[in-house]
Amino acid sequence: MRSDQPVSSILLENTRKLNKILQASGIKGVVFSDVTEILSQILDCNVFIVSRKGHIMGISLRKENSTQPFIETESNEFHFSDKYNQKLLEYEDTQINLIQDMDNNISITIVPIHSGTERLGTLIFELFGTEMTAEDIILAEYGATATCMEIMRSKTAKLEEKARKKAVVQLAMGTLSYSEIEAVESIFKELDGIEGLLIASKIADQAGITRSVIVNALRKLESAGIIESRSLGMKGTHIKILNEELLAELESTK
Repeated sequence: MRSDQPVSSILLENTRKLNKILQASGIKGVVFSDVTEILSQILDCNVFIVSRKGHIMGISLRKENSTQPFIETESNEFHFSDKYNQKLLEYEDTQINLIQDMDNNISITIVPIHSGTERLGTLIFELFGTEMTAEDIILAEYGATATCMEIMRSKTAKLEEKARKKAVVQLAMGTLSYSEIEAVESIFKELDGIEGLLIASKIADQAGITRSVIVNALRKLESAGIIESRSLGMKGTHIKILNEELLAELESTK
């Protein structure tokens, strides 16, 4: 941060810029690349938000000649190698202005992202031709705190969604008769995955139940939004599982 304004005013202004990103996210949650972009603009450096497993959740590059050994996958995602990520995880406290390339004056600052005693990830700042000031570090650590809160919010949302899906499956399974439960177990044993083509008459013969029982069971699951089915005439019925908790529930009833 370099300006004629008082340092405290600049820090407050930049903190507010970051807050706007967090407040604008609403219930959908923060896009981590938005966080890295605002930090990258303010500090004029490359910024990486890295998960505990080495997945790069957010990346903003101001300079192309990065020293960070990130890898781009075929699905256009980025990550660090296990070896490099493990090295990052060894840092328990903020590491300031670590030289990476002395000839080109490139350094990094590493800010661990913690929630209590749990390590959630790492925030990396890569600077070119300059170093982080005390005020920059304050903003960087505030960014790590904000990222921590968002990661925890995301984890909580995933747990809540998993619980909701499980409740929907349990409620739907509770409406099935004993014969229909047998039919469902036979159907998804035959499916062997989350989607595929099934022939109801074949399954009915194998399970010793009527075809109508299978049809009724599928209708109940489809009305609950758990599966999607599409008749292909003589070829059979294409089934796709929309709620993955169904398989876990069937496994638990064995």
